[in-house]
Amino acid sequence: MRYSKLLIPTLKENPSEAEAISHKLMVRAGFVRQLAAGLYIYLPLGWRVIEKINRIIRQEMNTIGAQELSMPILHPAEIWQETGRWNEIGDEMFRLKDRGGRDMCLGMTHEEIVTWLASKEIRSYRELPQIWYQIQTKLRDEARPKSGVLRTREFIMKDSYSFDIDDDGLERSYRLHEGAYRNIFSRCGLKFYMVESDPGMMGGGMSHEFMAPSPAGEDEIALCDNCGYGANLEIAGSIPGIPQFPSCPQDPSERFEEVETPEKRTIEEVTSYLNLNPELFIKSIMVIGDDGPVLALVRGDQTLHEKKLKKIIGNFRSAHRDEVKELLGVEAGFIGPMGHKIRKVADNSLKQGVYVSGANKEGYHIKGVKPERDFKAEYSDIHIAKEWEGCPSCGKPLKVEKAIEVGNIFKLGTKYSIPLKANYLDEKGEEIPIVMGSYGIGPARIAASAIEQNHDENGIIWPASISPFDVHILPLNTKDPKTIEVAERLYGNLKTEGIEVLIDDRDERAGIKFKDADLIGIPYQIVIGEKNLKEGMVEVKDRRSRNVKKFKIEDLSAIISLCRT
Repeated sequence: MRYSKLLIPTLKENPSEAEAISHKLMVRAGFVRQLAAGLYIYLPLGWRVIEKINRIIRQEMNTIGAQELSMPILHPAEIWQETGRWNEIGDEMFRLKDRGGRDMCLGMTHEEIVTWLASKEIRSYRELPQIWYQIQTKLRDEARPKSGVLRTREFIMKDSYSFDIDDDGLERSYRLHEGAYRNIFSRCGLKFYMVESDPGMMGGGMSHEFMAPSPAGEDEIALCDNCGYGANLEIAGSIPGIPQFPSCPQDPSERFEEVETPEKRTIEEVTSYLNLNPELFIKSIMVIGDDGPVLALVRGDQTLHEKKLKKIIGNFRSAHRDEVKELLGVEAGFIGPMGHKIRKVADNSLKQGVYVSGANKEGYHIKGVKPERDFKAEYSDIHIAKEWEGCPSCGKPLKVEKAIEVGNIFKLGTKYSIPLKANYLDEKGEEIPIVMGSYGIGPARIAASAIEQNHDENGIIWPASISPFDVHILPLNTKDPKTIEVAERLYGNLKTEGIEVLIDDRDERAGIKFKDADLIGIPYQIVIGEKNLKEGMVEVKDRRSRNVKKFKIEDLSAIISLCRT
């Protein structure tokens, strides 16, 4: 392709609203343009990248026997109502009415639609297993679209669905997708982790996410280098260190020691005032659940994990200060777990030890509080895992990284097949619900993650497999006949060999061409300058390493060999 004929509107400055590196560079390098909040146009270079990613996805999905189809973006509400998600999903779903007043929605995912299709087309166990996939547009009314193409309102997704006769079959389909996903992300040049995750609105049982580590990531993942444990912080477990509390009595027969803490309510204030570490405190947090008030108890150095607590007590909200006073008879900030008759849920780390807590008396705290002796509670993991806490599998220190979710896999089971009556007849002629899995990949997120992981101060450094072109030819003086003759010859020969080539045929200064080439990030640049031509040579620059090698113009095979590595 000729640069002069392509739409490549590069910019010198970063867009003012951009924070993520990938957002800045995709706009500056002329890969995307923003139409509105969360809506992006893919320009020719950007679309070539997406198509390269989609090609890899298709190859790997086809390898595991998946069949491609295409489902509508516009969905009738009744299918979503049958599974209950019409009411479960909030404002993220785009809803509308057609001209007949019928409720409709724009698909943010396709579990309902593909299950409806399976209910009509699959009859017998002999037709299973099946894997169907599509690469389709999705729409989600994000409250805060940001970070360029990483968080948008309209996006392209590869979603696939497996249909099996039982859980063993689902396990096989799940592992087939795991292998395909590992191949896809590796071929796209990404560093990634597979971690345990929360199924969320998808429901079902087991789920995993594929996460590309990056400072631009909105998720945090806990990882163990020793045993390979990995989990999204939404569900990650950890083993907190055991606090040392020499100033508190260890003998269960010892009485409390009440200490005055005037106007000291927060953990920070009380720990500073008493000169004690926060892990020696019990933090009592009152919430209001659907079934009434609950006292959540975590150590002072921990943060309550609301999603973990929600799995135990259901929906809840934070209690207002006046509700705390009314229900517990004490000001917020001085709550202790002793004496109250409301439900208490304590973090597992509080099972042992002696602590300081609120005294249930304004202006006072108590030393020597011992769980089980001084209060009873249900115990569960309700804290957010932190770096350097112990791995729940092997006990070695965890590390926490920010990451971008680029793919996910879910074991749905029969969550959708039962309400939508997607059944098959078994060998005895009995109707059995199909066991399903759901698997998603975001091509745009792969592209953005590749930029986040592969760039320098000059621009993008594309992994070769998803670069918009393989080679970028830079004739520096387009007014010199010899330069143009050599550039055109190389351009034609490389194309004949199946190499995708961009030739910068613009009448621009060499400095501008170099800057644009580094910004766009094609893996190899062939620089054709008059000085080297006098010696019968051209330069080939590796964009990643910045190494430059000289080749004789006639040595086309060596140039091709280098550009294919």
